[in-house]
Amino acid sequence: MNDEIKENVASSYNKNGISHLFALSGMHVSLLTCIILFILTKIIKEKKAYLICSLFLVFYLFLTAFSKSIVRASFLFFFLTFKKIFKINLNIKKVYVVFTCLMLIINPYNVYNNAFLYSYIISFALISFGDIINNYKNYFLKIFITSLISFLVGIPVSINASFELNLISPFLNIFFVPVISIIIFPLTLLTAVLPFLDFITFFLMSLIEKISLFCSYINLFKVIMPYMNIKVILLYYLLLIITVYKIRRKNNKCLLIIIIFLIVHYNQNLFNSYTSLTFLDVQQGDSLLINYQSNKGSILIDTGGKVDSSFSYTKNTTIPYLKSLGIHQLNYLILTHGDFDHMGEAINLVNNFKVEKVIFNCGPYNDLEKELIKVLDKKKIKYYSCIKELNIDKNKLYFLQTKEYDNENDNSNVIYTELNGYRFMFMGDASITTEKEILDKYDLPDIDVLKVGHHGSRTSSSKEFIDEINPKYSIISVGKNNRFGHPNKEVLDNLENSKIYRTDIDGSIMFKIRNNKLQIETCSS
Repeated sequence: MNDEIKENVASSYNKNGISHLFALSGMHVSLLTCIILFILTKIIKEKKAYLICSLFLVFYLFLTAFSKSIVRASFLFFFLTFKKIFKINLNIKKVYVVFTCLMLIINPYNVYNNAFLYSYIISFALISFGDIINNYKNYFLKIFITSLISFLVGIPVSINASFELNLISPFLNIFFVPVISIIIFPLTLLTAVLPFLDFITFFLMSLIEKISLFCSYINLFKVIMPYMNIKVILLYYLLLIITVYKIRRKNNKCLLIIIIFLIVHYNQNLFNSYTSLTFLDVQQGDSLLINYQSNKGSILIDTGGKVDSSFSYTKNTTIPYLKSLGIHQLNYLILTHGDFDHMGEAINLVNNFKVEKVIFNCGPYNDLEKELIKVLDKKKIKYYSCIKELNIDKNKLYFLQTKEYDNENDNSNVIYTELNGYRFMFMGDASITTEKEILDKYDLPDIDVLKVGHHGSRTSSSKEFIDEINPKYSIISVGKNNRFGHPNKEVLDNLENSKIYRTDIDGSIMFKIRNNKLQIETCSS
């Protein structure tokens, strides 16, 4: 239980944009050096005090395993010490750029490290825009401007790290920054020397945690933002530089440029020119996202799920991916049937992402489906079962299996749809019995893309069925080295005339329909 509380608190710090106050950072270096210099300058000369403080920072760097933010803050202190002792006039911005380049030469992979990007980009911005910050004399206003600059400069990093922005983060910092830096952090140092102050520190930290948790539950100002590619990032920073240039000339209205840019980026799905179908790699399970062009709708078919595992595909894969595409809600969550590897993550999904409606298969609800229905009722999410078709804008999904069998696999929803002239069929875990029933009932055309039934098990994908629908591409959603031996060799032989993609080999598989042409992309982990 304690671990869960700690995880919730840490998550609230991230959501509120104040986690930097609790990480090893420049604030701690600044406070420690100020305390040391304050004491030493009372005893020895200032130059010697700076040298001793520099030696302490070298020791501190080893203690913190050369944390990227500590290295950056220590470098700035070393630079200022060098400048003060030798009275050399050096441009701090130029030296800082050289140092950052040196850090990237030492480890080029730092460019993919969010902590590095946050620390170095924001620090450079604060150095560059120091004149704007210093124009404000009021302490709290200065904190707000500093937080606002940090927030604006860090937006591309924040978006590509979590695909979400908390718009009230700069305002929260007005409270949290002085409380943490002036009260909490010095008090923790004092408590280390005077242990009887421990109860005060504990009380104040508990209070801070409760306030942070309360603020993190306010979702009104949290917005999902799609992934920023390098072109969008460069354009954003160009506009930000122009905005700062104008602000220096007392033209604050230019902030509207940044606001308009972010609003357009937020709504980028409105300009989406293609429909995509992504077979997500959820190991030994199924999950398929259909995202219609021009933001006309999004459907998730199955969620995946791993029995007896604490790992959540929803939190670590599905939701981040949905957010990265700028999807703010799912119009439908379709569950082919009640097996855990198909709907085990459904409760996590509806608890952490907006879902409008849920579709179940035919047949009685099992225990897993009943647990989900309790959550749906609580959240007032509508749900339906055993439907025949579904309309999304001008597109239709046809549910071919509406007969009730005595097992979940045979009751699987089997879905057929046509998109821009391409035919898709998703089999769930339907068995050979269901396949025969469908062949007898429908005159099926050749299929362009088939989601192979039951992960390539020998209980599905009979030669008769495959020969009848003649799929051009076949997708097998399956885990690496799974204990079931999927996909079965006989099934692979049945699919020999089809181009086969497998999530255990190819990772996630995306089909894009752009300008009436089918494009295929894979992304292996």
